[in-house]
Amino acid sequence: MDFELIQQTVPVLARGLLTTAVLTVVSVLIGFNLGLGLALMRLSENRFLAAFARYYSMAFRGTPLLVQLFLFYYGLAQLPFVRGNAIAWWVIGDATRCAVMALALNTAAYTSEILRGGLMSIPAGLKEAAKAGGMSPLLRFRRIEFPLAIRQALPAYGNELVLVVKGTSLASTITVLEITGYAKRLMSQTYAIFEIFAIAGAIYLVINLILIALVRTLERHLMRHEGR
Repeated sequence: MDFELIQQTVPVLARGLLTTAVLTVVSVLIGFNLGLGLALMRLSENRFLAAFARYYSMAFRGTPLLVQLFLFYYGLAQLPFVRGNAIAWWVIGDATRCAVMALALNTAAYTSEILRGGLMSIPAGLKEAAKAGGMSPLLRFRRIEFPLAIRQALPAYGNELVLVVKGTSLASTITVLEITGYAKRLMSQTYAIFEIFAIAGAIYLVINLILIALVRTLERHLMRHEGR
């Protein structure tokens, strides 16, 4: 292995860390809130809302993220009403913003299923007790249902966060220069495929190990009273 090449490669790939972090954080923030809304819609007694959330989840979980990226970035740009709408074009016309949108909509579908499972795991008796105690639906959700659902869903949601980090690598296919984007550029310049992508893979591994450690720390914090 060429150690001089490694010394030159690491700083270049490190430039993509910020873009990868932005893609991950923004898409997760948007996706979590959308996913929570979709989970509540799935559990709603309104058949229209429940059906919308179900078919949304089926569409985004049933198609590859790469296909979704291409449809949003290359496909929507061909539609006249998108080109004529300032807000839509502001999103679609920039590769990074388009990647964030695709990642957010994709993770929202998976997050909705994870949170729905967490919400469904809450004992009905606990809900009835809170209702009998005079809690309003919003207060009951904020103080009882949502915290308990998060505790149940956190292990699965931690896996989803890892998948989002790995999914950011696909943004390079629509010209976003994150870690993989810089790796592809270096590869075309040096042809050192193994060294460059081994380093890129190691960077992703470190990011995900840190993320997993943070999720486990949060999980232990939320479960700290379980054994008492």
